[in-house]
Amino acid sequence: QVQLVESGGGLVQAGGSLRLSCAASGLTFSLYTMGWFRQAPGKEREFVAAISWNGASTYYADSVKGRLTISRDNAKNTVYLQMNSLKPEDTAVYCCAARIEYSLEYSSSQYDYWGQGTQVTVSS
Repeated sequence: QVQLVESGGGLVQAGGSLRLSCAASGLTFSLYTMGWFRQAPGKEREFVAAISWNGASTYYADSVKGRLTISRDNAKNTVYLQMNSLKPEDTAVYCCAARIEYSLEYSSSQYDYWGQGTQVTVSS
């Protein structure tokens, strides 16, 4: 079955960096659009970034543009989220998601498979 497993979360001070990874199995990874979402306590799930099947196109939420970068390695079936200049408001559980359709979407309902998530905590 399809599995998406995130790693790389942790506790970091404001201004610091983290790199999240999401390893996929049970699907033809290179055919899927991949996305990252996050959910903070008491808040709804929020779109962060998406990347096309070949990495040529990316799409970011305004709140993370210029600080977070999504990338992928199809040979390793892995998508990454490089997080720089982190802020306390970036604190959340970060999940990756896979979508078989080509278009980059910000709506979570458009994604077919989800990982369990990894916690990112940014202290002030």
